[in-house]
Amino acid sequence: MADFKVAPADAPLGTKLMTWVDNRFPASKMYKEHMSEYYAPKNFNWFYIFGSLALLVLVIQIVTGIFLVMHYKPDAALAFASVEYIMRDVPWGWLIRYMHSTGASAFFVVVYLHMYRGLIYGSYRKPRELVWVFGCAIFLALMAEAFMGYLLPWGQMSYWGAQVIVNLFAAVPFIGPDLALLIRGDYVVGDATLNRFFSFHVIAVPLVLLGLVVAHIIALHEVGSNNPDGVEIKAKKGPDGHPLDGIPFHPYYSVHDIFGVGLFLMVFCAILFFGPELGGYFLEYNNFIPADPLKTPPHIAPVWYFTPYYSMLRATTDPMVNVLCVIVGLAGLVSLMAVKGKIKFVAVGAALVTIVLLKTFDAKFWGVVVMGGAVVILFFLPWLDNSPAKSIRYRPGWHKVMYGIFVVFFIVLGYLGIQPPSDIGTLVAQVGTLFYFGFFLLMPWWSTIGTFKPVPDRVTFKPH
Repeated sequence: MADFKVAPADAPLGTKLMTWVDNRFPASKMYKEHMSEYYAPKNFNWFYIFGSLALLVLVIQIVTGIFLVMHYKPDAALAFASVEYIMRDVPWGWLIRYMHSTGASAFFVVVYLHMYRGLIYGSYRKPRELVWVFGCAIFLALMAEAFMGYLLPWGQMSYWGAQVIVNLFAAVPFIGPDLALLIRGDYVVGDATLNRFFSFHVIAVPLVLLGLVVAHIIALHEVGSNNPDGVEIKAKKGPDGHPLDGIPFHPYYSVHDIFGVGLFLMVFCAILFFGPELGGYFLEYNNFIPADPLKTPPHIAPVWYFTPYYSMLRATTDPMVNVLCVIVGLAGLVSLMAVKGKIKFVAVGAALVTIVLLKTFDAKFWGVVVMGGAVVILFFLPWLDNSPAKSIRYRPGWHKVMYGIFVVFFIVLGYLGIQPPSDIGTLVAQVGTLFYFGFFLLMPWWSTIGTFKPVPDRVTFKPH
């Protein structure tokens, strides 16, 4: 009781209420730590709004999901009809459903842009490694959430997309068939699968996702935000102990983000009211047809945000595995000639083991490994980048070209994943896949090459 604050007798009612709350819950303390007294770099640009937008879309998804669950029936015989009921008979149900489906795609748009900003400005570098790892875990949980939610409308693409993806797990050696059976809950995708995916989509994964978001924000506010210059603002502090190049998050960046939210909502609402399917990219037309286990669609493809990884999966053919064996063999040969000491024998041994494994298991299994590895490799980015400069601003010009090619290939892989397979498409996807993994695996080497610009001691900022 001795530590309790007491509001003056003539204080306003609101002040008395907040004093009462603060004595029992650190509301004001949390507001100061994470808003009014959290100092962010003053040179943020528009790339820094996507974290707040991701949080906004998460709220949209949770709120709309709650209302959808009120009317949705996780039953293979009733699921499609319940979605139609929501769309046609529930007051404003069509709006809630389209907000949720459009929000799913919007989530990936802002998350991809948020991750790209971190990539070019080095937001994964020391001391923010854990911030990046939590962010990658959020991305992985988001993919699981989206995949499981995609099955729930029980349309043709929902059913057959789940059939294809779940069957991929059967390619895992030794445990594959049992793993696929565990995921499906039956020998075929059916009612048991729908119930499992529904429970994970509504309860399990959102809880994990929310926990990771909280951990991501706490870790970020512990070490401080990065900035386009990659300069640590905590290194230069004024007499008051605040960073000289920092400004309070509230009101400066809270107002900045509110403006960004307004622009985002205009685009979001334009798509929502005038083109929620967005030409079949946000909602495939085949998904407006009830699931039919006896009628396979002519072309099965996942939603656009999965297609870059699906394209990598399809690109991993037997000839591709042979090419990988040659690349690994050449890497082992280079290690034998260029590396000194016992480490070269370790490298050669690892190359031989890798070649044996590549030839032992079939291409379908390695396609699954490549698809999963494309996401998992992002977790190791903080330890792959050895560049002297964090930000792309102070790196050699050809580094920008590398990042540009990376983005182009990622978009091309996404486009090819939507299209039916073709010889030229497979070849381009194979080149894109090799570049994607080469970009990361060779980063410890290429990120150190070139003439780097001097990094300033203070952030560069032009008031406007």
